Amino acid sequence: MKLNCSLWQDNSMSVKQFAFTKFSEVTEQCFLLFTLILLMFLASLTGNALIALAIWTNPVLHTPMYFFLANLSLLEIGYTCSVIPKMLQSLVSEARGISREGCATQMFFFTFFAISECCLLAAMAYDRYMAICSPLHYATRMSRGVCAQLAMISWGVGCTVGLGQTNYIFSLDFCGPCEIDHFFCDLPPILALACGDTSHNEAAVFVVAILCISSPFLLIIASYGRILAAVLIMPSPEGRRKALSTCSSHLLVVTLFYGSGSVTYLRPKASHSPGTDKLLALFYTVVTSMLNPIIYSLRNKEVKAALQRILWEKKVLTHE
Repeated sequence: MKLNCSLWQDNSMSVKQFAFTKFSEVTEQCFLLFTLILLMFLASLTGNALIALAIWTNPVLHTPMYFFLANLSLLEIGYTCSVIPKMLQSLVSEARGISREGCATQMFFFTFFAISECCLLAAMAYDRYMAICSPLHYATRMSRGVCAQLAMISWGVGCTVGLGQTNYIFSLDFCGPCEIDHFFCDLPPILALACGDTSHNEAAVFVVAILCISSPFLLIIASYGRILAAVLIMPSPEGRRKALSTCSSHLLVVTLFYGSGSVTYLRPKASHSPGTDKLLALFYTVVTSMLNPIIYSLRNKEVKAALQRILWEKKVLTHE
């Protein structure tokens, strides 16, 4: 069903309200997708909230590595909440519209949380580098103050980039069509609706992707290159195994997050297609956020023990 954009324009002929395209005209398919995404969304919220709570309430986990993990869980909660609720509404309701201001707000929060996570993953890699390659200086170089500063920088960079990109894009006029060929207000599909030449905006998106996706990723690669070199010269097989086990969860999360993000924002514009972009977006907004707490809880004995303690205490309180 085509929407009448003329109803959503003011006298300047700039679109003031958008609508997300339907996933499918088949009601059963939409309902099935709604159920799957809702279950993954609830699993993501529950898993990330439990990890943050476990770290907050367990003094044993008050270390730099777990401090960053708690921040990552909070970012994941904000990341999914900025996108998924509106998408779920669009799947089962005809109310698929979103105002220009609402779209800008969603874009800001999505960009804010995504860029903050990119930077935080780099900070986590630096923490592992310091722990393995410079253990004697780890306590001073990764003090509570330093960790707080790294987290604040990550959140600050995300906020700055989110504000800058959102203001730059929504300073444009949008002449229609008013339908966003996506399920949230991501940068490329919104730019596709803008009037006139958007080459400068597209260049800005690409530059930000290079700086905020590629640069942290290169820092992560450099950190793990040094870590691998240090591990290979360790005399003890047990020491090598322990060192690698503390990095494996983080490496897997980095691969999932950066892999899908890089394919989405760093590949040439000509290779973009709405169907592929939607599948990739579903992966990095829903699937990775659900998998992260599973990865960390399954591969980390301390986190697993803290989660079991919380769940056991909740069970005891329920039966009292």
